[in-house]
Amino acid sequence: MPQAARHRRFLDIRAGDMVVVKQGKDRGKRGVVDHTLPFAGKIVVKGVNMHKKHARAGSQKTRSGSTTSVMQGGIIDFEAPLDYSNVMLVCPNCDRPTRIRHVERDGRRGRVCVHCGEITEAVTSE
Repeated sequence: MPQAARHRRFLDIRAGDMVVVKQGKDRGKRGVVDHTLPFAGKIVVKGVNMHKKHARAGSQKTRSGSTTSVMQGGIIDFEAPLDYSNVMLVCPNCDRPTRIRHVERDGRRGRVCVHCGEITEAVTSE
C-alpha cells in the first residue's frame, strides 16, 4: 500500500498503560506498553511476545565516520509488536480488562472504564 494511502489509526492505548493479551501464544499475560506504532496498528508490550534475533558480529562506523565500534554477535531477545486488537486495557482502579469510553465531565475530557465508570486518564481542555 502506498505511503500516502495509509491512514493513521487513533490508538486508545498509550505508552505506560497496563494491558492484558487476549489472543496468541502469550494469552493472559499482563505487561506495560513500551511504545505504540499507530501507522501499523501495533503496540510493543514489555516482557510479552519475546522473539530471538541472531546477530552476526561486525564493526560499525560512528556517525562522524572516524572510528569504528565492534558489535558482539550472539542471540538477542527483543519484544516484537502485537496487533492492537489482540490486547485489552486494564483499568487501574478496578484491575479488570476493560473497554473504554471517551467522555467529558466538568470541562475535563478523559478515558472512562466501562466497568467501574472511573476516569482512568483525564485530559484538561485548554
